[in-house]
Amino acid sequence: MRKSKYILFVILLLAAFLRLYRLGSFPALNADEAAIGYNAYSLIETGKDEHGNPWPVHFQSFNDYKPGLYFYLVLPFVKYMGLNEWAVRLPGAILGVLTVLVVYFLVKELFPEQKKFSIFTFQFSIGEIAALFLAISPWHIHFSRGGWEVNVATFFITTGVWLFVKAIKKSQLYVLSFVFLVLSLYSYHAARLIVPLLVLGLLVIYKKYRILTQKWFIIGALTGGLLLVPLGMDLAKGDVLSRAAGVGLFADTGPLARINEQRGEHGDFRSFPAKILHNKPINYGLAFLENWAEHFWGEFLFLSGDDIQRNKVPETGQMYLFDIILVAVGIIFIVKKPKNLPAGRHGWALIILWLGVAPIAAALTFQSPHALRAQNMVIPLVIISAYGLAVIITWLGRQKKYLLVVGYWSLVIVIAWSFTQYLHMYWVHMAKEYPFSSQYGAKELVSFVKEKQGEYKKVIVTDRYDQPYILFLFYLKYPPEQFQKEHFLTARDRFGFSTVRNFDRYRFRTIDFDVEKPENPNSLIVGTDEDIPNEANIIKEIYFPSGEVAFKIVAN
Repeated sequence: MRKSKYILFVILLLAAFLRLYRLGSFPALNADEAAIGYNAYSLIETGKDEHGNPWPVHFQSFNDYKPGLYFYLVLPFVKYMGLNEWAVRLPGAILGVLTVLVVYFLVKELFPEQKKFSIFTFQFSIGEIAALFLAISPWHIHFSRGGWEVNVATFFITTGVWLFVKAIKKSQLYVLSFVFLVLSLYSYHAARLIVPLLVLGLLVIYKKYRILTQKWFIIGALTGGLLLVPLGMDLAKGDVLSRAAGVGLFADTGPLARINEQRGEHGDFRSFPAKILHNKPINYGLAFLENWAEHFWGEFLFLSGDDIQRNKVPETGQMYLFDIILVAVGIIFIVKKPKNLPAGRHGWALIILWLGVAPIAAALTFQSPHALRAQNMVIPLVIISAYGLAVIITWLGRQKKYLLVVGYWSLVIVIAWSFTQYLHMYWVHMAKEYPFSSQYGAKELVSFVKEKQGEYKKVIVTDRYDQPYILFLFYLKYPPEQFQKEHFLTARDRFGFSTVRNFDRYRFRTIDFDVEKPENPNSLIVGTDEDIPNEANIIKEIYFPSGEVAFKIVAN
């Protein structure tokens, strides 16, 4: 028993190291993280967010109305650590480590009969293997090392599910389970679809326990309902839902164009067959199914990951390449239910349900597959992968000694090599190959401008990179009360985002140097390498990690 606790402790130390090492400097702070930090700072200073909204449930931010729970988790860290990268990221990293621990407890609860599996002189349970796989998971590490609301939601979902399963035996825990599940709804938009489906599935899977009639379940459900009142009232305003509609599947006009094309291929496009066979429910339904299925494609899961650079590491899938074998073996043996391995019917039903439900919210958007919105998929996947490894270890244990040793060493080498390769791609190549994935160079830019700004009437900054105004507010620690009085948000762009073009002496816009130079004397002009000609009076160049020029600063 002591050895088991020691192994789990080492796994948690590893998880903490992978999530905390250089957390304040790598990757560079992005605009969404800066918005979280600055809005928390604004609440501390004024009791209002950056736009003057008092203690909101959703933060208006770039008119994308971010779920507010992570802002409030960050607030005490900003209060006592100051407005910096560590304060914004540390709550997410801590909850990422705690998720590793919760996965261990979840597996232990789902499969109480699990035995130990030996590799050389070490013994592991499936729960410990699952915790280890989550600790080193590229998918989970990536979103634990930053101010990502989705990582917080995954923690609350996982904890809520674990407590729900535990409440089958200790019914008082239903109250705490509902609290955690509701907190996930305040953390991230996708959870608002995933959690109700998971709860419904849990009720079906454990229906023989007559959960709906139990006193503590009813108390828990009522408690959850009360906690949801502020969220429901905020959603009723419509602003949050309008943002969700902007990224929803119906914002994609592709299926609609396809309907018109298909009907046009009929002799009479208004005929009954044309209308009954080619319509919105069918075409958008097919688009949803395609989006959902793409989250299970090998290329996304095991080879190249998300298409969005901010969400990925070069040449790395959301999981490791070796997981192809482990997940496949795990699923096969979940179906076979071998006698000498955990075959808990309810447990595996929940894991498979979770795996199927996890990408539904992401599939209802036009960007798919989407690692961010489907991040909670990693929980059932690492559990299945851990089970697959347990199956292989059990099989090896029945082989001759030389095959056993070769098999064990092969497993260790493959897993260690894959893990090392991932770390190399993350730390050495990611920032160089994906320089636009975060705001590299922004901190250095603001620091330089802050030193020089007193000499100039205006500072004109390119808007080529994502939401530059919020990074200036963050790094300048600009007084929120002053900012609230002097700015306004633009109308939403085609992606559904707004921005701030001006505050104080700062102007954020597309740089046309031939126009800016004569019209703005006594100004600092900050542009990209393409914006600023080499013959300009460049007083500073700031570089991406790749060595390419990120910003040129001109004293005009």
